[in-house]
Amino acid sequence: MKEVISLSQSNLSQLPKDITYPTYDRSKVKCGIVHVGVGGFHRSHEAFYTDELLGLGASADWGICGVGLREADRKLRDILKSQDYLYTLIVKHPDGKTENRVIGSLVDFLMGCDDPVSVIDRMASPETKIVSLTITEGGYNVDPVTGEFDFSTTGAKHDLENPLQPKLVFGFLTSALRKRRDAGIPAFTVQSCDNIQHNGNLTRKMLLGFAREQDPELAKWIEREVCFPNGMVDRITPVTTAADMDYLTSQKSLRDDWPVTCEPFTQWVIEDKFSNGRPEWEAVGAQFVPDVTPYEKMKLRLLNAGHSVLGLLGSIHGFESIDECASNELFAKYLRAFMDSEATPVLDAVEGVDLDDYKDTLLERFSNPNIKDNLARICLESSSKLPVFLIPTITENLKQGGSIKYATLVIAAWCYYSDKGMSKDGEKLEIVDEMKEALHQAAAGTSKNKLSFLNLKPVFGELIQSKTFTDEYSRMVGMLYENPDIASQMQAMLKQTQ
Repeated sequence: MKEVISLSQSNLSQLPKDITYPTYDRSKVKCGIVHVGVGGFHRSHEAFYTDELLGLGASADWGICGVGLREADRKLRDILKSQDYLYTLIVKHPDGKTENRVIGSLVDFLMGCDDPVSVIDRMASPETKIVSLTITEGGYNVDPVTGEFDFSTTGAKHDLENPLQPKLVFGFLTSALRKRRDAGIPAFTVQSCDNIQHNGNLTRKMLLGFAREQDPELAKWIEREVCFPNGMVDRITPVTTAADMDYLTSQKSLRDDWPVTCEPFTQWVIEDKFSNGRPEWEAVGAQFVPDVTPYEKMKLRLLNAGHSVLGLLGSIHGFESIDECASNELFAKYLRAFMDSEATPVLDAVEGVDLDDYKDTLLERFSNPNIKDNLARICLESSSKLPVFLIPTITENLKQGGSIKYATLVIAAWCYYSDKGMSKDGEKLEIVDEMKEALHQAAAGTSKNKLSFLNLKPVFGELIQSKTFTDEYSRMVGMLYENPDIASQMQAMLKQTQ
């Protein structure tokens, strides 16, 4: 057996010939980007694009310094540090082909919970031109009722009183921007890379909300000087498994303690609004546009909603992964019917995109047998996903007199999922949601009141006021509780439209 090589800068030249690795001089790379939230998606997306750009011989000013704000980030930081911040990106194609590539654009990693001042100083450095974020929906500290910055949290209260020892990302951003303003250094761009509609607008709103409370004059400067480009991001990136690490060890004689797996497809559409320069990501496939809204809406209402459709229906049926669902003829037909009949009619025109081709590509991507995207991951935090991905399609179709039946069955399935927590065959489902208890309690009332689940106003808004919707929902949820064989309901619905 070949000797296993540990991933490090000095060992790159010993890697097998079929593993691509950085040939640019990483010792000369400067951290023009500070990225908060170094998870799998960042490493398969922004860091990948940046590595591609550095590989073209572009300016070495655009390396990435990662930042972890939570104790939970320490393990990844320690592993990356031991590997000279290198990691392997395993790209899995539907036909079984696998591409392995070592990514070198990440060149440092700081822990904000250990030394917040070091993170503030790095953000405030003239070298830093962009601070980017993948902090998930929960990281934006939005009050679910008002939509404003939530000052009631422990972290927010702490950060207001301790500007140099912040815990939340907005405390760090505010302190770093104050330091830049006071030193006469131009502002950096704050660039959200999260899968949130109008992610730049939301980041701006939350940062200004926090800054106005802590330092009103600074907030005025931020409002004038800082850009927050909206962006649409897309690349399916499942959680790394032990099997992924074993593959590299056994097949490639490479030890990487935290590689990333992803699909070959990737997309990044960004509004070209930056405060202080930007990388030429368009040279490696990113698309810069004046307004990202139609692209964003397309992705949220088709890809993300499609994931939730398959995730919730598939979980009750007993599937475990997205590819199982999408490879099943009935589930694939159902998803396509939802996309064609309900999602597409309420989308805007998207310049340069053929929606039929896009939907074909989605089904192909979802059915990739080598991307085992677990349904439990797809369904986690559905209470924050469905109000963005799926419910707007229902409400817009209600206004236009369009079809709502395919999406309504998904809501009924979510009720059953939240109440019973098991598949039709009694297999326990792993439910991860900040509103898990509230969802369960509301769903548990369904046997006495079929509309009980819809009373969760933060999730469903005024949907319960629509008789058209409640009539359809009541019928579907009643049938599902009598017989949780979700496939038979799907089959019956598709037959009705043939």
